[in-house]
Formats: sequence, C-alpha cells, structure tokens
Amino acid sequence: MSAIGERVSATVHSHFQWSAIVGGAAAATGTSLTLNAFGAGIGLSVVSSAPTWRDSSAVIWLVGGVFLLFVALISFSIGGYVAGRMRAPLNIDQAETEFRDGMHGLITWGTTVVLVAILALGAAAAATSVAGRSGGTPGQSVVGETIIATELDDLFRTERVVADLTYRRAEAARILLKSSSRNGVSDSDRRYLAAVTSFIAGVPEAEAKDRVDHAVTASAEALHRARVAAVLQAFFVAAALFVGAVVAWFAAVEGGKDREQGAFHFWEWSGHRRT
Repeated sequence: MSAIGERVSATVHSHFQWSAIVGGAAAATGTSLTLNAFGAGIGLSVVSSAPTWRDSSAVIWLVGGVFLLFVALISFSIGGYVAGRMRAPLNIDQAETEFRDGMHGLITWGTTVVLVAILALGAAAAATSVAGRSGGTPGQSVVGETIIATELDDLFRTERVVADLTYRRAEAARILLKSSSRNGVSDSDRRYLAAVTSFIAGVPEAEAKDRVDHAVTASAEALHRARVAAVLQAFFVAAALFVGAVVAWFAAVEGGKDREQGAFHFWEWSGHRRT
C-alpha cells in the first residue's frame, strides 16, 4: 500500500482512542485522590472548616498551595503517560504522532478534571446529608457556623441552659457577616444584637454591648482571612490545573515515544532503561 493509501486508511479511524484516555484518566484520578487524602490528613489545606485554620500562618497556606501543584504534577504525569503509552500506534509521520499523543494527554487531563469534580461534588453532597441527619438544624447559618462560629460562641456565652439558640445564632451570623461589607454593621443592628445578647446570656446591657463590639471586630478579621485564603486557594487551583494540562501533554508525548521505541521502564537499583 502506498504512503497516501496508508494515510487515508488511518484517517477513517477516530482520532481519539477513548480506552487509552479513560485508562489514563483513571490512573490520574486515583493518584490525585490518594495524594489529596494524604495532604488533608496532615493538614495541607488552604481552607478548612476547623475553627483553628484562621490561626494558620501564611507559610502554611503557601505550603498547601505548593502541595496542590505537586499533586497536579504527579497525577497528570502518570495519567498523560498512560494515555500516550497505551494508545495504539498509527502508521503516520512522527510529527503527527507526537501531536496526537499530546492531544490524548490533554483530553485525559480534561476527563480527569471532570471525574475529580464529580467525585468532589458527590462527597460534599454526602457529607451535607450526613451532617443534616446527625444534628444539622434547619435555619442554621452554614457560612456563619463555618467562619465565625467562635465569635458566635463568645457572643452568647452563658452558664444558663438555652433551649433553642439556633435561630438566634443564625440571625446574629447574618448581622455579623455585614462587618466585612463597605458600610459595616449599622448602629441599629448593633443595638438590636446587644439587646438579644443581654436577654439570652443574662448579662448587663453594657457587657452585652462590649460583646457585640468585640464580635463585630473579630468577625471582620475572620472574614478577611477567609477571603484571603479563598483567593489563594483559587489561584493555586487554577495554577495547578494549568500546570497539569502542560504536564499531561508532554507526558503523553513521552509515553508515545516509549511506545514507538518499545522501551519499558521499571524501577530497579541500577535505574537503567531496558528495551
């Protein structure tokens, strides 16, 4: 068969071999989940639901972001290499072969991102459902209880037993969340919150006012730190995804080269490549 005939016969097949892509995406997803589980276990997270995360230093946040880049580098290297290596060879020129291998790595990257997003959303939905069955109360402020829970505790701290504090905490959270806005917490909101605090905690009006002032200041600081942490997390996630796309492309090209050469890597003390 002539070279032109070989090229024509090659074009009738799909440009993407989805078995190789799915295999690479599965390898990348598994690696990513494993490394992220390890990172979460040792506290390498830019944002956490724990109240102590706000006391973390900027260095910890930076290390958490670098860890995200490390996870992307390792995961997409493995996924891209698997996709490129497992793709069936085609009788086409070298430049086109490398391009198609790279495209397989890029599609593997996209498929992995979608899979990880679906798994993350499923885990978040499951966690929300479990939390609701195990004590979550309707009307509870999720943002307030996550970011300014300590401030709400200090605001309504009392030795008395309060039958139902959920609504008041949610109401106070909605007021305190205004502390990070341009106008801040208005005087009327402060007076109302002081009256509610005095009634619930059973403290004098002056002490209730001091509690409210402290809660407003502390909430503004907590919300600022949460916003900074969220921006850092978004930046590092975007950087990790961009690095992952580049790494997946070149790893797939390397996998394709090893496929064409019949090279086989396996780790031993000598560290040599065997063919």
